[in-house]
Amino acid sequence: MKKFLSNLIAAGFILLMALALLSGISVLLGYEKLGNIEGGGHHLFTGYAYGNWGATLLSIGIFSVFVLSFLTPLKKQNWRTLGIYEAFIIALFSEMYGFPLTIYVLSALFGLNLSLGHAQGHLLGVLISNAGLMSMEASWALVMVTSSAVIFLGLFLMSKGWSSIHSGNGELVTDGIYRYVRHPQYLGLIVLTIGLLIQWPTIITLAMWPILVLMYYRLAKREEREAIEAFGGIYEEYMLRTPMLLPSLRKKGMENQVIL
Repeated sequence: MKKFLSNLIAAGFILLMALALLSGISVLLGYEKLGNIEGGGHHLFTGYAYGNWGATLLSIGIFSVFVLSFLTPLKKQNWRTLGIYEAFIIALFSEMYGFPLTIYVLSALFGLNLSLGHAQGHLLGVLISNAGLMSMEASWALVMVTSSAVIFLGLFLMSKGWSSIHSGNGELVTDGIYRYVRHPQYLGLIVLTIGLLIQWPTIITLAMWPILVLMYYRLAKREEREAIEAFGGIYEEYMLRTPMLLPSLRKKGMENQVIL
């Protein structure tokens, strides 16, 4: 039942991100104008697009349920680590739909001319546009496509890791995606948050992200000590040939002693 619900949640999440990805691609290729997308061009660029706390709560709920379905904490320290992720997405979506704190701060401290249209919150798009590399419409689409693709990758890593562990029935899993990294689910979460930062960077989330990575790195190290106690030398040998979080570029069959 849990596997069915997790797959259902993942399917809904994939559909949501697919719509964002296709929308961005259509604008990037010139098949659709930004003004034809939700809210119209005026509100996306200049109109006040915040104060929507319903969308804030909905987005927080979607990303919370999704991560909980694949990373259900079993111990107290796991809940503390998940709390950092929750704080991250609360800060992110509170600025994305609620109150644009970063835009106000950047405008006040650095004199940046940022409107309160929703598209201006995609700060990487604004940076690309202000550099004269492409129009704001095209840079918005590029950011949406890139961030959606990165979030997709994070989703894939988390779901594949969860499926492998679920199928292992408590046994040590070293095949499938676990042949490439020892913690694909944590890697997937980190990649997912990178995608969110590409789409909507804020002062608070940029400051929190290194803490988030450090917390999950420490959690992974703690779980590995427990795995060594449970599986002994088998797991130690697995650690020697398989990277912890970053896939190795070495050819298959070569001994791998990468720890991160």
